[in-house]
Amino acid sequence: MTNWFEEQLDIDKGRALRIRTRKLLEKVRSDFQEIRVYETDAFGRMLVHDGVIMLTEFDEAHYHEMIAHVALVTHPSPRDILVVGGGDGGTLREVLRHPLVQSAHLCEIDPMVVEVCRKHFPGLAFSFNDPRVSLHFDDGAEFVKRHSAAFDVIFVDSSDPIGPAEVLFEKEFYHSMRSALKPGGIVITQSESFMYHAELIEKIAAFCRTIFPLYRYYYALVPTYPSGLIGFSFCSLGPDPLNDINPERIAALGRMRYYSAEIHRSAFTLPARAEEIFKD
Repeated sequence: MTNWFEEQLDIDKGRALRIRTRKLLEKVRSDFQEIRVYETDAFGRMLVHDGVIMLTEFDEAHYHEMIAHVALVTHPSPRDILVVGGGDGGTLREVLRHPLVQSAHLCEIDPMVVEVCRKHFPGLAFSFNDPRVSLHFDDGAEFVKRHSAAFDVIFVDSSDPIGPAEVLFEKEFYHSMRSALKPGGIVITQSESFMYHAELIEKIAAFCRTIFPLYRYYYALVPTYPSGLIGFSFCSLGPDPLNDINPERIAALGRMRYYSAEIHRSAFTLPARAEEIFKD
């Protein structure tokens, strides 16, 4: 018998993604969501929350390298880092490649995500064992409110804007993040696909420009995400990802699976249909 997983996040819009699975490795319900882990034919292990694909072993590096390294080679001295969400450990793994990082706080609302990923995705979750890491099981929005001028870079590695993650796409949260940054700090947030979510991205870009002196949008190709790509908001109190890149830090990373100096720059070059979203 052939088993297929079908992500139906956008089924009401007439689109879905089907992936053939070999085995259901884990199915558990936490206080926040249902978590599943599948072994697939094409993409290795796959993490699913409430029927939505969070990552696969095949292409997780595309997302995690691009959410992390763009900011960390742009900020002049990224010492104190916060990751909101990211309970799989992938963003943290990439953050910790940077020797300038002295402390990395991860705030995940669902402890079960970390537990499941320690078991099934050790290539990501080993990052939790680094002595620079502090784990906090808390509401990310509330955690940020309690910290003032504390972080050089904040990463919001969130799921889609439904359920517990919805608040992470609101203007109030971005105001809180600005207050939580040190001078010259940077915020990077998962900001959906310009192919499918133009209205949401336009809203985020509009209020970010009133909160941060510099706002840019960039993207990465991730085949198992809706439309095959995912975007990020780059919100800065100063450093510019196109003019303040540190090439020595990029070289020190070695060969990545996706990120490079060339990809860094080209990721900010958008198709004409995407540029329309960001017109003032």
